[in-house]
Amino acid sequence: MSELVGLRVLVAEDEGPIALMIEDMLQDLGCEIAASVARLGDAREIAATENLDLAVLDVNLGGHAVFPVAEILRERQIPFVFSTGYGASGLPHEFSAYPVLGKPFSMRQLQQKISLALKR
Repeated sequence: MSELVGLRVLVAEDEGPIALMIEDMLQDLGCEIAASVARLGDAREIAATENLDLAVLDVNLGGHAVFPVAEILRERQIPFVFSTGYGASGLPHEFSAYPVLGKPFSMRQLQQKISLALKR
């Protein structure tokens, strides 16, 4: 868990209770929440401008695919994890190798996927 302590994380999740759950899990793992957003435009802005170590991205933000945010993070070499209720099959080919959390997920699963993302 020590690899996660102090990591600044962007949480992009449009369902309030789920966002709060993810934030709580991340904080329990020692991470800091750099930003928590529910809209694609906000997520894009944060991804492009903030000092981040990691992001947890809901694949569908208010009816919009989160992949433009993932592209920004990839260009900036910031690791990220997708979270989705649709499974990995809903990801475009270019993102198929990135870690995916199937909703619902446990803190242990979140920690495992974050570790994978950090090793990419």
